[in-house]
Amino acid sequence: MTPLILINPHAAGGRARKLKHPIQAWCEALPAQSEQPQTVSPESIELALSLISELPPRTRVVVVGGDGTLNQMLPAILHGGHEVGLVPYGSGNDCARAWGLHRMSWQQALAHALHASTSAIDVGRAELDHQAVHYFHSSLAVGFDASVGERALAGPKFLRGLPRYLLATLRELVNLKNWHLKVDTDGQRVHEGSTLLASALNTPTYGGGMPAVPHATLNDGQLNLLVGGSFNRLQTLLMLPRLLIGKHLSHPRIQCHAFSNATISSATLVPVAADGETLGFASEIKLTCLPNALHVVKI
Repeated sequence: MTPLILINPHAAGGRARKLKHPIQAWCEALPAQSEQPQTVSPESIELALSLISELPPRTRVVVVGGDGTLNQMLPAILHGGHEVGLVPYGSGNDCARAWGLHRMSWQQALAHALHASTSAIDVGRAELDHQAVHYFHSSLAVGFDASVGERALAGPKFLRGLPRYLLATLRELVNLKNWHLKVDTDGQRVHEGSTLLASALNTPTYGGGMPAVPHATLNDGQLNLLVGGSFNRLQTLLMLPRLLIGKHLSHPRIQCHAFSNATISSATLVPVAADGETLGFASEIKLTCLPNALHVVKI
């Protein structure tokens, strides 16, 4: 089946748009006996999803973009049982880090995405208030992390990766808020009370490279729930250096639980984000790990 190269022209603040013609030229220069991929650069997510939905089952889809691009493509990719390759070109690229791709040039990543074999990884599923269902490949953030992600999306376009998220974090500190959350993992209450954040991770990092759960693996059949209790502005600021070097898990108000199923509930609405993409607000979030649900091209 002919691979599909799907370029998100809006990724990396619009810089991915400039890759369309170089990628087309790269593909045209492939040996004559090689299968020529189809390259598209749809202007809307709706058009991209429509293109994926028309593909034969188990087609290899090479996504050119970042965590958010892949997140938006996930429903259609999962539905079609498609294989996924990635050319990292986003702001955070935590998926690329977990897949071992983030130091590759786009040419190296594209060649690898088209020709290397696939591996099965886990995917997260989130149901918000018994209605909307979303999927995530890297992280699902609730509370402070979700608010930071929203600020990062609206941040300066010249900033990428960790600096972009750090600036968003400092700005969010001004409006710091804790929520009263109840957190259950696999049927056990693990936390109840004032809470800064509750984030489920499949990858070791989020937020452009922060090692939130350094021991996380992609294919162990579990997600990892990082819960931060009550923090004020100063305590949050002092926690940041520990988070940046992965030394935060020993803090008495930080918990981390591996789980297959989890529920996060609140008496009030709390912000939610998946793979850096804002999902709005919810009062109950049900999380499920889908083991080996996605076949990807990684190192």
